Amino acid sequence: MLKNKRILLGITGGIAAYKAVELTGKFIKCGASVKTIMTKNACEFITPLTVKSITHQAVITKMFDAEADIEHISLADWADIIVLAPATANIIGKVASGIADDLLSTTIMATQAPILFVPSMNVHMFENPILQDNITKLSKLGYLFMEPEQGMLACGYEGKGRFPAVDEIVFYTKSYLHYQKDFTQKKILITAGATRENIDPMRFITNFSSGKMGLALARAAHIRGADVTLISANLNVEIPYYLNNKKTSTAEEMFKLTVNSFTEKGSIFMVAAVSDFTPSEISKQKIKKSKNLNLEFNRTKDILAELGKLKSEDQILVGFAAESQNIEENARKKLEAKNLDFIVANNLDKAVKDETEVIVIGKERENKIAGDKFSVAHQILDLVFRQKK
Repeated sequence: MLKNKRILLGITGGIAAYKAVELTGKFIKCGASVKTIMTKNACEFITPLTVKSITHQAVITKMFDAEADIEHISLADWADIIVLAPATANIIGKVASGIADDLLSTTIMATQAPILFVPSMNVHMFENPILQDNITKLSKLGYLFMEPEQGMLACGYEGKGRFPAVDEIVFYTKSYLHYQKDFTQKKILITAGATRENIDPMRFITNFSSGKMGLALARAAHIRGADVTLISANLNVEIPYYLNNKKTSTAEEMFKLTVNSFTEKGSIFMVAAVSDFTPSEISKQKIKKSKNLNLEFNRTKDILAELGKLKSEDQILVGFAAESQNIEENARKKLEAKNLDFIVANNLDKAVKDETEVIVIGKERENKIAGDKFSVAHQILDLVFRQKK
């Protein structure tokens, strides 16, 4: 999603400026071309030479630089997207007030490219009503913002203001190069991960689901502006700080939480790999070794079938099916039997990999999609909401 894309990185004078070096490396590793503008204060934290050694491009620090043309015009026209990371209260205030008194602010005024701010600052500065008004004003004008993380800050305070994880900035950048915040009116419920059914205090049965596809959908929908609730079982990946996540473990827990949350959402993506069976009895003590162990299992409740019964006409219900054979045939049977609007089918061989191939099957047509799970997630969202219009 970043290959051959042109990213203009604006680095301003915050302590998190050093993290922009790692961010630059990530962009380049994804195949992007990166040029950089550093403000005067940013140069107090890191040197232009450090950034240039990674980008192999000129790092512009002044309005008129011997290495560039008319910079604020040439760079504004060159960029596919401008990412301001870190973005200080100062640069946000300048842009909100229409001030263009240095190369970075002038370039922002001159560009037609999407602009992504990544605020990073002291918690009290971030919470200042003037700054919040500036963010609100710019957001209404189409400028894009990431929420900073919450935690211990460099200044010693604890709260919201930390520079986000670099990988999350990359996800945001990938998204806004190709998509807009077009899901702001949508309320979406997504389940992800593998449930676990306890045998005794030490052992359980589960499956190989990593949760990556469900998390990719939740991340993509959130970045595009949706009100997302994630109900997660056990995942092999970290859940982004900005997602509203409700944690579950067993099939029964997921059933209750999903059914109770169902009516509040307009669209439901059931991506979780829910156990089909659960032990009929759970031992309170660890089961000791013996020659043979026989366990009896009961069928778990079918969450997807229950949601199909409860679904209203204005709700969209999307199921997921990981199959090892007769993929399309089995998926279509599930689509009809459980009253789904769409089903996303994939081969079990692709279940835990970063690259995937899926078939999105609706009642009228089907589409095949392949790629990394994040790009596939965006395409699934597009297909579901475009076909349902």
